Amino acid sequence: MSRRPDATPFEAEIIDLAHDGRGVARLDGKTVFVADALPGERVTARRVSRRRSHDEAELVEVLQASPDRVAPPCPHFGVCGGCSLQHLAPAAQLRAKADTLHDNLQRIGRVAAAARWEPVAGPSLGYRRKARLGVRKVDKKGRVLVGFRERRAPLLADMDSCAVLAGGIGAMLPAIGELIGSLSIARRLPQVEVAVGDDRRVLVFRVLDPPTAEDLLRLDRFGAAQDVDVWLQPGGNDTARPLHEDAAPPHYRLPGFGLEFEFLPTDFVQVNAELNRRAVSRAVALLGLAPGESVLDLFCGLGNFSLALARQGAEVTGVEGDEALVRRARDNAARNGLEVGFHVANLFEDSRQLPWARRPYDALLLDPPRAGAEAAVGLVPRLRPRRIVYVSCHPGTLARDAGILVHEHGYRLEGAGVMDMFPHTAHVESIALFTREDGG
Repeated sequence: MSRRPDATPFEAEIIDLAHDGRGVARLDGKTVFVADALPGERVTARRVSRRRSHDEAELVEVLQASPDRVAPPCPHFGVCGGCSLQHLAPAAQLRAKADTLHDNLQRIGRVAAAARWEPVAGPSLGYRRKARLGVRKVDKKGRVLVGFRERRAPLLADMDSCAVLAGGIGAMLPAIGELIGSLSIARRLPQVEVAVGDDRRVLVFRVLDPPTAEDLLRLDRFGAAQDVDVWLQPGGNDTARPLHEDAAPPHYRLPGFGLEFEFLPTDFVQVNAELNRRAVSRAVALLGLAPGESVLDLFCGLGNFSLALARQGAEVTGVEGDEALVRRARDNAARNGLEVGFHVANLFEDSRQLPWARRPYDALLLDPPRAGAEAAVGLVPRLRPRRIVYVSCHPGTLARDAGILVHEHGYRLEGAGVMDMFPHTAHVESIALFTREDGG
């Protein structure tokens, strides 16, 4: 329970970096998390909340700076909650994320990777091709705000740019706000979803009331002037439609495999195009499948890994819980002239009796959401893959599942490493390889 803190500034030595990017200090035997402070620094800070187990504080002044401290590239850093690590040099961000990954593996899973792989990294700015931006008309400011929420309050940050959005969308925020402010439904438009493909940029406006004819004209003119496709979403994700019915959905490509994927702007796709290309190449190389060998791709989405594996000549089975994504995966396979067996199944439930789960595979690829793949890992004794590649977006659940694979199912953790899908954030994306100890 939070208590009113003593706001008197205090000095502290920062001894570590927390999983969310805050500096860690110890004061009078109690842990204090200090936002924007870095390990090795001496700072002045001020408490903003007190809890039984720890206190939270904001940075007042850096008295002795870390050599890894850099000037944040975005003027909104510190207020906007979209990024938490822009003050830390990119190389140091990678080291911190790698430490988080391997610490979780040892502390939670009680396993250590035989090899600690070098991080896979790419551009640190202009990388984010998918984002959900909040919208709010603020009378006191006399305009509409568009952007991410503030770090310390449930309010929208007052932003005129975003350094991490792809496709030039970050420079477009004021124009988007001005457009929405001109609409009759300005107070009934709470969100804009960004989707940047390799060939087009899409803005999906969430509309709680139908736009008027004049609104539609303004939206159309904006799309033409800014060279973006305008979509409207009156309800759930499946209600999103382009303003012009003949507008094509966006696409992305995996040039190394000669693949092109069509996706809807509300679909899940990896937010970092360059890192996704590298992640797919890495996973395919680690699995090392020969033509004709079989692989099961669980949490396959719209076929991101499945099609690359099929292009290598593997016999691929893909399973995903979202029926709409499976339809898109089948369409993408056909578009690329590939045969893949795609199935719909809830992979957080017992799947042992489903036909695809009742046979062995040479390899298994797991790419689950933050909750991890615990139920799917339970299938491994029946599937008996020689190699398992696990792509993770949460080191804690990867560590839990790694512990099960190693201690219960007889696998060896050959290696693990970070893939920096979200630079300047504390998000840790990683990849790991497991092989069966008996080799059979």
